[in-house]
Amino acid sequence: MLNVNEIATYYGDSQALYGVSLTVKEGQVVTLLGRNGMGKSTTIRSIMGLTPASGGFIGFMGEEITKAQSYSIARKGIGLVPEGRQIFPNLTVKENLLMAQANYRKIETPYSLDDIFVIFPRLKERLGNYGNQLSGGEQQMLAIGRALMINPRLLILDEATEGLAPLVREEIWRGLDILKHKNLAILIVDKNIKSLMKIAQYHYVLENGRVAWSGTTSELYNQPELQNRYLGV
Repeated sequence: MLNVNEIATYYGDSQALYGVSLTVKEGQVVTLLGRNGMGKSTTIRSIMGLTPASGGFIGFMGEEITKAQSYSIARKGIGLVPEGRQIFPNLTVKENLLMAQANYRKIETPYSLDDIFVIFPRLKERLGNYGNQLSGGEQQMLAIGRALMINPRLLILDEATEGLAPLVREEIWRGLDILKHKNLAILIVDKNIKSLMKIAQYHYVLENGRVAWSGTTSELYNQPELQNRYLGV
């Protein structure tokens, strides 16, 4: 589904990624791990065309998207939940969801508001509330719901539960588990390793803009020294 091969990305003259490669298969949940500043968000920005890669190859569903515009990438079926959520504070929950509603792939059963409320029931309770009246966790649920309203083949989350209370995190993970069982492919950046290992099948660890390690959940679980080396504070 997603094929990232040896991409190099710069911010001006400063190189951030040095030949990053990863793949996400249909229905697979994959993580991008690493300490802050290691290149996780830049990798996502490169995939989405927000900070285009200057070298390498990015393919999605058999089509190259390395230099594609962000709106075109979204229309091809990649939904982004950005770091910081970036919902519209002066729109209600309902308006935030409906403004993103689209069915570019012409599927028979696109996401509806009711489908979003099954995943995140709390949003139904807040339907008329404005974005700036929501808690951080509710904003994140809304950001995920908004991304789903474009009916993506692949959902990308940058810092899925950062800064959220433990109970709210559990609601987010429960919602993502529902999406996993709907066979939606997901690429996640987050720091909660235990929760990620419960939901994901494969992991990539970035260090200084390079893939330092990749492997399955069982391989990551059985290597606590690797977790301490690349992910510990």
